[in-house]
Amino acid sequence: MTRCSSVSFTFCLLIAFALASASPARAQSTPTQAPAAAASAAQQSASDDDGSLDPMEPDYSLISLPTTLRLPKHRADFHLTHRFDENLVCSEGEEHCFSNRAATLFGLDAGANIGLEFRWAPARHWQAVFHRTTLGQEIQLALQYDAWHQNAEHPVSISGLASIAGDHNFGASTPDGSDTQWWPALGLLVSRKIANRIAVYAEPFWVHHTSSQGLPVRDTGFVGLGGRLRLSSTVNFVGEVAPRIGGLAIRNPQFGFALEKRIGGHVFSLTLTNNPGTTFRQIASGGNPDTLNLGFNLSRKFF
Repeated sequence: MTRCSSVSFTFCLLIAFALASASPARAQSTPTQAPAAAASAAQQSASDDDGSLDPMEPDYSLISLPTTLRLPKHRADFHLTHRFDENLVCSEGEEHCFSNRAATLFGLDAGANIGLEFRWAPARHWQAVFHRTTLGQEIQLALQYDAWHQNAEHPVSISGLASIAGDHNFGASTPDGSDTQWWPALGLLVSRKIANRIAVYAEPFWVHHTSSQGLPVRDTGFVGLGGRLRLSSTVNFVGEVAPRIGGLAIRNPQFGFALEKRIGGHVFSLTLTNNPGTTFRQIASGGNPDTLNLGFNLSRKFF
């Protein structure tokens, strides 16, 4: 597990975010209002534009689960996840719990698990995704096809996703000489926006070989369930949970909550989760009992 230096890293990152958002590159923009007679046509044209602003789906992730947000052809997005190690839940019999947590700024002084993600659209409705997390030096490569987009003809948005992940940077073997493990995964992303105020997601996933090394091969099925509640034009409340529906199910289902803020082409989320995992294999492994970790997500669209 890689450990971050201290509070200074986080503060520097947030300051850099604030400075960048003060003069962001051209981000998604809301289509200009058309005359009343052409309003319907303008709205339909906007819904067909992969780069138009969608306030109900501003990011390519909820907290750890993916979304159906489309990426314009030959455009990119960068995403950072940061989960502090310190558990905010007080242990049984612990004295001075609040003061102990406050002394470390509720985990900001502790180490952290970091995920770096870069996605690019090689063709319209296709997304190629590279994701690396410090947990086991795991790399996940994914390909997503955004088949349907919610509009007058389609009541939901649907995307298909296939990925493969490997620990120790897909190396031939781990430091102890054992073989690297690979984890293929398949998923279906389904979302629906309601009254321009709520977005809901259902995402069934199958992940291969989620058992520990040396044990018989077992797969895991889980369904990611999530939602986004629009609080204002740029602020949302986000929640997600990933209960297992078959195969190997250890620990508790992974869950998380976040307060999300959009500024131009940036999206910042302050998160609370019970597991630092961000790859599909890590999500399938479940969350830690009696655990809640502070963290954040930061993303930047390059269009």
